[in-house]
Amino acid sequence: MRAESSKYRKIAGKEGEDRAALFLESSGFKIVGRNIRSVAGEVDIIAIDNGVLVFVEVKAWSAYSIENLEYGINKKKQQKIVETSKYFIKNHREYSDMPIRFDVVFIQADAVTHIASAFMESV
Repeated sequence: MRAESSKYRKIAGKEGEDRAALFLESSGFKIVGRNIRSVAGEVDIIAIDNGVLVFVEVKAWSAYSIENLEYGINKKKQQKIVETSKYFIKNHREYSDMPIRFDVVFIQADAVTHIASAFMESV
């Protein structure tokens, strides 16, 4: 049962990321990377929006509402995204002079919600 649940979450997550990428592209974003992994963690989508390099976390939840995002994207998760963004920039110097932003795209069955500048790098 647990393997089926994990498999379902992985499929739902991939579908959510695909929907988020289509949404961002239709909003004028240029996708430059997906599922970028580092030792620290993973970034779902990396895009450019009007000269800003955007690191996007996608949450595709059916059982939870947008009010629960603070639990899914807590400080620990944010730090993993920040560290992975640093890894990406280090390995893709062509983006090193661009301002950066951390966004969240929340996917539910009937809605896509984009939260620009959802969090900032903590010092």
